[in-house]
Amino acid sequence: MQNSLDHLFPEQSGVITAIQASPELTRRMSALGLRPGRSVEVIRAAPWNGPLQIRVGHTDIMIRRSDAARIHVETDH
Repeated sequence: MQNSLDHLFPEQSGVITAIQASPELTRRMSALGLRPGRSVEVIRAAPWNGPLQIRVGHTDIMIRRSDAARIHVETDH
């Protein structure tokens, strides 16, 4: 199933299929390891539409929900 990263719940994971962002934001995300083909897992979601803590490989990253909405992932369920 295709979703944006901001729609995943804690402990849910998927594979990044696309990033729809400006070239600058795409480069910044790529530098953090957020690239198509990489697995990503939501670790924690802050309340009131706050940031997400995600894991890419062995690295945990805090990301704004508005940025997470630009990352499309394929999930198992």
